Amino acid sequence: MQIGPYTLPNNLFVAPMAGVTDRPFRQLCREFGAGYAVSEMVTSRPDLFQSLKTSRRANHDGEPGPIAVQIAGTDAPMMADAARYNIDRGAQIIDINMGCPAKKVCNKWAGSALMQDETLALEIVSAVVEAALPHGVPVTLKMRTGWCQTEKNALSIARAAEQAGVHMVTVHGRTREQGYKGEAEYDTIAAVKAALRIPVVANGDVDSPEKAVEVLQRTGADAVMIGRAAQGRPWLFREIAHYMATGEHLAPPLVAEVQRALLAHLQDHYSLYGDYTGVRSARKHIGWYVRDLPGGDAFRDAMNQLDTADQQLSAVAAYLAGLAMQMDRLPLATGKPIVETTE
Repeated sequence: MQIGPYTLPNNLFVAPMAGVTDRPFRQLCREFGAGYAVSEMVTSRPDLFQSLKTSRRANHDGEPGPIAVQIAGTDAPMMADAARYNIDRGAQIIDINMGCPAKKVCNKWAGSALMQDETLALEIVSAVVEAALPHGVPVTLKMRTGWCQTEKNALSIARAAEQAGVHMVTVHGRTREQGYKGEAEYDTIAAVKAALRIPVVANGDVDSPEKAVEVLQRTGADAVMIGRAAQGRPWLFREIAHYMATGEHLAPPLVAEVQRALLAHLQDHYSLYGDYTGVRSARKHIGWYVRDLPGGDAFRDAMNQLDTADQQLSAVAAYLAGLAMQMDRLPLATGKPIVETTE
C-alpha cells in the first residue's frame, strides 16, 4: 500500500475521529497492527493554531511515520495556509476533511457540508495540493457518499480530486444525512474505485475480520479504514490481518495483555492531557474497553466518580487483575455498535 513516497506495512487504517484518535490512541492502534493512522481534524483557523486543543491534536511526539494530519475548513487560502503550517511542524501527509457529519462542523459549511458546493470543495482541494506540492507532501481526501440520498456526488468529486493531484481518496459509505444510522453501502465506493487510478479506501461498519474481507471484495478498494469498532478494541487490526493472511480467527487477547496495554495507554494519555483533563477524557476509553466484560457496567459507574489519575489507574489495574483470576482471555467480541463519533 503506497501513499505518495510512503510504503505502508498493510492496508488497515485507523479513521480520524475527533476526541478519539489523539496520539496515544493512534500509537496504540499501530502497536496492535494498524498500518496507518490519521490525526483528529485540526482547524484551519490561524487564530486557533496556538490553542491548547489544537496543540494537543497536532502532537506527534514519538509517533512513527508517516505523520498524517487532517485539516478542516471552508476557505481555500486558509486551508492552504493550514497545510503549510502543519507541514512545517512535521506533517508528512495532509488529509482534507470532507466527511465529518457533526452539526457543529456542518453548520459552518465544513466537513461533509462541503459536498453541497462542489466548486468550493475543489477550490480547497486544488489550493491544498498546490501548497503541499513544493514540500513533496501528498494530499488525501476523506468524504462521504454525498450530502443526502438524492445528492450522492462522491464519484464526481473523487474524479475531480484525482485530476487536481490528490494521492488517495477515502469514502465512508453513508451520506451526511445518515450520520451513523442505518447500514453503510458499498456500491458508491465500488464505483469510485472503478473510476480512479489512485488508491481508494473503504470506510464504514468494518467491525470484524469477515466484514473487512467482504468490504474489500465488494468494493475492490485498496484498503479499509476502521473507526468506531476500534474503540476499546484496538487489537481488531491484528485480528483482521491474521484472518486475511490465514483464513483463521486469532484468539482473543489475554486479560493480562489488555491490562498492560490499557495501563500504558492511560499513562500516555495523562502525559498528553495532564491530570485533570486526562482523567475525564480517559473515562470514555475505559468505558469502551470494559463495556462487554463481566461487571463492566458497575466498574465504569464507579470509575467515573474518581477524580485523580492515580485513583483511575489503580482502579483499572485492580479490576483487570480480578478479571484475570476469572478468565485467561477476553470473551469473543460481540461487534455491537457504540457511541457516535465524528469519524
